[in-house]
Amino acid sequence: MKGWRTKFIFLLIVYFAGFATAIYMLAPAPEGTTDKSFGNISSSFDSEAFVKSFNTGIHKCLAFGKVAACHTAEFIKEKIEEIREA
Repeated sequence: MKGWRTKFIFLLIVYFAGFATAIYMLAPAPEGTTDKSFGNISSSFDSEAFVKSFNTGIHKCLAFGKVAACHTAEFIKEKIEEIREA
């Protein structure tokens, strides 16, 4: 079994790789480039629809998190009561 340090380092690498990818995609293209592939993507990208979709997804995620937290709290309370009764 791998140690927690190895897992932690791996997670840091994955996290920063994702962060670097996001920075690369959000950075403006240098002037004078002939590559128009990013321009095609951004011209067909509807930011209003994306914001609405993202907002809806975040609210669903938060609602799911609240429900999961309540279920987890009840489960923990039940287990504590079982231990106290034993």
